[in-house]
Amino acid sequence: MDDRIELTPGNPEDEARLRAISSPLRLRVLRLCAFESRTNKELAGLLGVNPGTMLHHVRTLAQTGFLRAEPARSGAQGAREVPYRATGLSWRMPMPDRSRVLVEVFLQQIERVDPGDLDTSWLGLKLNDAHREEFQRRLHELLVEFKEREDDADGETYSVFTAFHPDLNPRGPVQT
Repeated sequence: MDDRIELTPGNPEDEARLRAISSPLRLRVLRLCAFESRTNKELAGLLGVNPGTMLHHVRTLAQTGFLRAEPARSGAQGAREVPYRATGLSWRMPMPDRSRVLVEVFLQQIERVDPGDLDTSWLGLKLNDAHREEFQRRLHELLVEFKEREDDADGETYSVFTAFHPDLNPRGPVQT
């Protein structure tokens, strides 16, 4: 089931959520917490960020519903640690005017990926409105289908990034 969230212009809660996911760092936090719980300290270490700065980002994501705190646990030297897990809300959130943030996150994510492990495709399509809508709908349905499946217990984690946009390359002369 794909239950996209409808945003209400001027709604303070919606605006806070949009601000919360306007940061590439926060989107990377959500990805790190998608399949396993992580503490503020773990996130700071994984992303090379000061723990105090990370705490601000984690709190922002938790207050807006993108992260949920799990029961506290004892960490090193008995310190109380709170692990966080992504709620999946970001998948349901529209991101108007934020595509560049997703592209930036994608580029950051693939910096350390071995080029042999990066499977990319790029093509141009010439579609009328009906076929464009069909393509986008079917691609979205495929993503939703796999997103809603149970995680494979023996599986590895993968990332999928798609971009669909008008081709602004100049057209050649019309052949007659």
